[in-house]
Amino acid sequence: MSFLPSKASTALSESCQETSNQKSRTDCIKSESPSEDENFTDDVVGLVQKEIGGDLKSLKKVSGLLEKLTLENKQLEEQVLTVSSSVPLRVSAALSTAEESRVKLESLLEKERVLSNTLQQHLQGAQVWADSIGQVLGQLDTLERHMKYLQCLARIEELSDSIQQYLMTNSMWDAVGAIDRMASLDMGLRESGCSHLQAFLRETHRFWHKILKDKLASDFEEVLTQFHWPFISPPTQTLSPPANAQELNSQLELLVSQLLSLQTSDDLISEKKEILSRPGQSQTPPLSLPIQIMLLPLSKRFRYHFTGNRQTNNLSKPEWYLTQILIWMGNSSNFMEEKIQPILDRARAKVNARVELCRGLLTLAQEKLAHDAPRLLYDDALFCHLVDEVLQFEKELRSTHSYPRAYPGILHILLDKTAFQKWLSVERKMAVEKVDTMLTAEGAWSSQYKDITDMDELKAPDCAETFMTLLLVITERYRSLPCPRAQLSFLALQKELVDDFRIRLTQVMKEESRQPLSPRYCAILNAANYISTVLSDWGDNVFFLQLQQAAVSVGEEILGPLGATETGRLASLEESLFEALLALLERLRGDMLGRLLDAVMRDVKEKAQPYCKDRWISLPSQSDQATMSLSSSACPMMLCLRDHLLQLQQMLCLPLFQMFWQGLAERLDNFIYEDLILYNHFNEGGVAQLQYDMTRNLFPLFGHYCKRPENFFKHVKEACIILTLKVGPALLLCDVLKQSEEDEGILNHQQPSPESALNELGVYKLAPSDVQILLNLRSAWLKQ
Repeated sequence: MSFLPSKASTALSESCQETSNQKSRTDCIKSESPSEDENFTDDVVGLVQKEIGGDLKSLKKVSGLLEKLTLENKQLEEQVLTVSSSVPLRVSAALSTAEESRVKLESLLEKERVLSNTLQQHLQGAQVWADSIGQVLGQLDTLERHMKYLQCLARIEELSDSIQQYLMTNSMWDAVGAIDRMASLDMGLRESGCSHLQAFLRETHRFWHKILKDKLASDFEEVLTQFHWPFISPPTQTLSPPANAQELNSQLELLVSQLLSLQTSDDLISEKKEILSRPGQSQTPPLSLPIQIMLLPLSKRFRYHFTGNRQTNNLSKPEWYLTQILIWMGNSSNFMEEKIQPILDRARAKVNARVELCRGLLTLAQEKLAHDAPRLLYDDALFCHLVDEVLQFEKELRSTHSYPRAYPGILHILLDKTAFQKWLSVERKMAVEKVDTMLTAEGAWSSQYKDITDMDELKAPDCAETFMTLLLVITERYRSLPCPRAQLSFLALQKELVDDFRIRLTQVMKEESRQPLSPRYCAILNAANYISTVLSDWGDNVFFLQLQQAAVSVGEEILGPLGATETGRLASLEESLFEALLALLERLRGDMLGRLLDAVMRDVKEKAQPYCKDRWISLPSQSDQATMSLSSSACPMMLCLRDHLLQLQQMLCLPLFQMFWQGLAERLDNFIYEDLILYNHFNEGGVAQLQYDMTRNLFPLFGHYCKRPENFFKHVKEACIILTLKVGPALLLCDVLKQSEEDEGILNHQQPSPESALNELGVYKLAPSDVQILLNLRSAWLKQ
């Protein structure tokens, strides 16, 4: 800096000195380390360099920078002095406030001690009065409870006397009202701990209820008798109505209304009885009182005929008592709808008279079935007969008599654990026996519709169709079961039977695998395809979709553990319940189709050997021949193909035959391309003959099954395109392919890609390297 003017040097020295003084004061306050001094010096030098730099014209800023730093230094000193002077004042004020708070706290504590002592003295003095008042209140409470107890007794006696008086004066409506009030009192005392009072009230209630109910029931039965109830045989319309029909109708309505008013009391007494609950049985309300009375004569007749040592009580004839129940339902239907239902409607009773009578009659059938079923567990024939009759009864009950599905029939009796396991084992045993019979039958592997074209699309053999009919019958048997768990158990049985049948098909297939072109082998393939098709249709059926949703929640207990993925797919309906079976059947079908194609291709390759070894390089040109004709060496191969296609079209169902001929076309395409075209060299005549054989003979063989058979022989078709090119286009194509090899890795937009050049010729399947091999097979081009 010696080249600076003297005044500028002086100003700069003063600025640096002032900055150093400021740094020294700051060092005293903060007690910074020597390393921090060095950093501060660097900061000062950086500041001077930033504000002044190396420009001489910037020296005029020195004085301004000095004033600015001096002002900032002064402000910092004032702030330090202000803080230093204000801190003692704040500390003093805080101490004074804390002292005042301490004094107030001590005063409050003193007041609290005085008040606590006073309160303790007051409580001790009042405790004597409190004990005395507590004793009085306890006595009053005891007296009040005694009074209420006596009031209840008086109320019970009052109601009892009233009912007695009403019965003596034949005031039935008043008696019914009193009984109803007594029932309300009984329900009000349910939570009471007075057991003796409750017992007395219930006994009194039951006593008067029985008397009143017996009197009304007696009058009701007399009126019903005049209506010829019960209808043991179908009611005749020829009988003229009685002369007092209007009076009978009035009495009937009066008695039904009174019995309905007694319903609450009857329900209260009935609910004390123990109710047996069975699997699948939903809780249903008790029968209405008029219907209970109407059922009494029918119940007597039922027990007379179907219990004890009567000849009609025959374990081998469950249809006798089940049919009798249905007959009584049918005979009584009109009377219930025409006579009883209008009375119930006017009484605003939400009851269906016909359904109520069916419920009552079903109770008789349920008791009888529950008694007989365990006695038939060790006789398969009788148990099967019982199941058939119960299923038929349930079907007629729901359809003919329109019994609501919300109410249980009698089918749930068979869902008892022991009976249900027996049912499943018998179903399995019978199904296996039928499968054995159908597989060993004489016409097991022939279709019963083989002479009817419209009905034989799937060409299913008789054994497969009979087996699926068996599964369908099992489905219909368990479709009406009220419990999803039971339905899933039957579904598991069906899946087990399908898998067993698949294994049997596999065993028979292995026996026939030495002759895969035999009718029996094709029948086995049709059977696997038929079962797979039917199971796929069942997977979209509403019933099985509902079972699928049930399987997501409870299926693991019956169908075995389901993985998270499988459960998710079942829940989202991405898969069906038969997915695993369909996969196994698909594997069997694919294996059998593969064996069939292998057998046909072995025969075709054997017949094609002379054709593949023709001297394609020395055949006469097309111009030297009058007309083109099929190569004589190709005739055995073409005849073999034609015969196999016609034979298998007759033996395989349409979906399987389509899969077969498409697979055959693919294998034949590869065979001709690899074993004939790539194996030989061709002259112009050889190429023309090959193209004629393919386009005019081979492709038309498959033209019966599709519109454009050449699309299934892409290798052969495109090879013919390349081999039939003229010399000029062939040489140009060779140049393009060679150029693309030389320019590999170099982007050239002007040169067309080999793929685009091949696409212009109609070649899409073959790769450029394959095309180069084909171009080398032409003898004329090899000389170029």
